[in-house]
Amino acid sequence: MTVLNHPPSEVDLFALKTRALNLRRKMMMMASGKGEGYIAQGLGMADCLATLYFHEMRYDPQNVGWRERDRFVLSTGHYSIAMYAVLAEAGVLSADELPTYGLNGSRLPMSTFDETPGVEMVGGSLGHGLGQAVGMAMALKLDGSSARVFCEFSDGELQEGSTWEAAMGGATFKCDNLVALIDCNGIQADGPVTVRIDPVADKMTAFGWETLEVNGNDIAALTRALAASREKNGKPKAIVMRTTPGFGIPTIMARDRAHFVRIDNSEWTALIEELERENG
Repeated sequence: MTVLNHPPSEVDLFALKTRALNLRRKMMMMASGKGEGYIAQGLGMADCLATLYFHEMRYDPQNVGWRERDRFVLSTGHYSIAMYAVLAEAGVLSADELPTYGLNGSRLPMSTFDETPGVEMVGGSLGHGLGQAVGMAMALKLDGSSARVFCEFSDGELQEGSTWEAAMGGATFKCDNLVALIDCNGIQADGPVTVRIDPVADKMTAFGWETLEVNGNDIAALTRALAASREKNGKPKAIVMRTTPGFGIPTIMARDRAHFVRIDNSEWTALIEELERENG
């Protein structure tokens, strides 16, 4: 993979959509036979991660510690199935390791470990990703680095005060090398998000962030929003993404309780076939 000093000027939407489909294939393979897992959120995030890793971010899969790399912080640690899929698709992890997802002794647990190559932080305790991302962004600016920090966090995490404290900090310290990717999928552990958090975009703007709201499953819209986030104007950037849990597989999309999906072993073959049929 060629390491660029900036994102490419041309957007290959077909290639990015193919990458997103490959991520969904990898996730289904990882979850298959496990009986349960966070597959719906991973499927919903596939378009964002494909766009980020294969168009926008600077990184070197052969040197994950490269100092000038862009950082991706996955605050919602139980989205790890999507993280491992994109790291394998990028060549950071071996695809042969993916079937160990969620098994005892694996480097690929259902919530991220920071010793897994390509993982920047442990996101098992929700609501702390943005604070760590602000610290990373401040340190990079002090070092005179051109690297950026992309931080995913969820609408559920917007129910936690530490997230809003971090949002104030990012604006106060003019972290224009920081991009928040807010996954608004409307769910938390036991159903819909319980605290009224909308309008998310207006609130982030009021906290001093430059904010856009997009369909998080529309790759063209994501590329445009990420391009706009490159501006160095003293403001951190926020992209509010409205995603659909289970996107790409209508049967999973239709589940009422999509946070921790339980799927019988007999269902996996049909669901994988449905993914191929819907995205063929």
